[in-house]
Amino acid sequence: MKIDRIVIYSKDIARLTGKSERRARASMAKLRAWLGKAPGQPVTVQEYCRYAGVSEDEVVRAMAHF
Repeated sequence: MKIDRIVIYSKDIARLTGKSERRARASMAKLRAWLGKAPGQPVTVQEYCRYAGVSEDEVVRAMAHF
């Protein structure tokens, strides 16, 4: 299944993990720090999957239902 975008947002992380949006934003900040990115720089689905240790296929499949 293909999604139309490659960037993941904190709202997507909240939906995928069941975390609150505030916790998802904190997770996104930690992810950006782990990647060495500045605040506001986009994070790709692939980068998120590598950080979270989840299958990219599973995430893409779940995001297709958003």
